[in-house]
Amino acid sequence: MVGGSAQSADRIVFVGHATVLIEMEGARLLTDPLLRGRVAHLRRQTAPVDTDLTAGADAVLLSHLHRDHLDLPSLRLLGRDTRLLAPTGAGEWLCRRGFTGVTEMGIGDSENVGALTVTAVPARHDGRRRPGGPQAQALGYVVSGRRAVYFAGDTELFDEMSHLAADLDIALLPVAGWGPRLGAGHMDPLQAARAACMLMPRIAIPVHWGTLRPALSSARDRTRWLEDPPHLFAGHVARLAPGIDVRILRPGGWLAI
Repeated sequence: MVGGSAQSADRIVFVGHATVLIEMEGARLLTDPLLRGRVAHLRRQTAPVDTDLTAGADAVLLSHLHRDHLDLPSLRLLGRDTRLLAPTGAGEWLCRRGFTGVTEMGIGDSENVGALTVTAVPARHDGRRRPGGPQAQALGYVVSGRRAVYFAGDTELFDEMSHLAADLDIALLPVAGWGPRLGAGHMDPLQAARAACMLMPRIAIPVHWGTLRPALSSARDRTRWLEDPPHLFAGHVARLAPGIDVRILRPGGWLAI
């Protein structure tokens, strides 16, 4: 269901872009936090992030090192001692910037966060920090407890998706970006729908849309780039895998599970 009691024990909150709050079994996990109103030339076009949503995270899952997924000022807002699960190769770089709770993750590695198990899984994306930053392989994550949630980070479609997790409850799938073109290592709405077919979750939630825009983009561009992708995704899923329940959450929206 969407909405319901704000005190629901388990829920997914789409904070915006690739930032999702996963609350399950008493644990609070935050993915790729981007909590500011701007990053580089991009501007947040939705309401500011509710700091109550992001306070007290038990762990942060970092999929890769691009600035719209690993935003240092946002991590500082959470606190330098926040537990960070990050791709192998990012740990020393983050530690030099004052973060004290970094655990590096490689594909297949697992960490416990409360009652949950977080497992790093493959992604197909150039995850290095540019310019001049460290190189680190991009990751997705599967969060498992009584339910299983897959967070894809940024990735293109790849064959091994069919084997990432059995019996998925929720897949958080990127369906767009912030501009007119998606480079290599991303999925458009049709590719994301094909990924959903391979994963076969009970519920698919489109993310990585509707949040950031270039500063000089027009209103017409914003509709085409930012508003249409989740609805195109839902249409493709309805055609390709009608048994999957697509839930479109606007930034700030949540789903009780």
